[in-house]
Amino acid sequence: MLKTSAPIYLASKSPRRKKLLKIFGIEFKTFNVELSEEVKDGEHPIKTVKRLSLEKNKAAEEKIKNGIIITADTIVVLNKRIIGKPASASEAAEYLKLLSGKTHIVYTGFAVKNLNKNKLQIGYEKTFVTFHKLLPGEINSYVATGSPMDKAGAYGIQDDFGAVFIKKINGCYYNVVGLPLAKLYHSLLKVL
Repeated sequence: MLKTSAPIYLASKSPRRKKLLKIFGIEFKTFNVELSEEVKDGEHPIKTVKRLSLEKNKAAEEKIKNGIIITADTIVVLNKRIIGKPASASEAAEYLKLLSGKTHIVYTGFAVKNLNKNKLQIGYEKTFVTFHKLLPGEINSYVATGSPMDKAGAYGIQDDFGAVFIKKINGCYYNVVGLPLAKLYHSLLKVL
């Protein structure tokens, strides 16, 4: 188990990440950092998620002066194309049509910094996700719920109808939700 007297902060507005971090049984506070999640042309997805989580961590340091900061970034990649959070309902439907019947990769990068000890760990996880062939009615009904709008790839594997789109996953389930718990746990141990 994780034991520390340092305050722990999750710099994320994601309710899914907050729920996952509670699994560790630790006390933590959450807050959001505003950051333009810019994807650079030709940048490998692993480099992208690690860079964005580190940028979020540095932005969080502007608000927090002591303790441990956890940040993360998740992207979905299909055939080398990064599929982020949809900007509109029509874009969400387009993303789901693209993913239908295919296997994509979910990458989550994370950064953990203990400000008191100036220790930093950066890591990532990748998981392969295969979708069933989706019917237009399923896509339209799901998009109408509004659920896809705050999720990379326009779907959630947990707690909503997006779960039935998934035929199989190969890798860490929690990574697809938004935090690769095993890797994050071991990184936290290294900064304590």
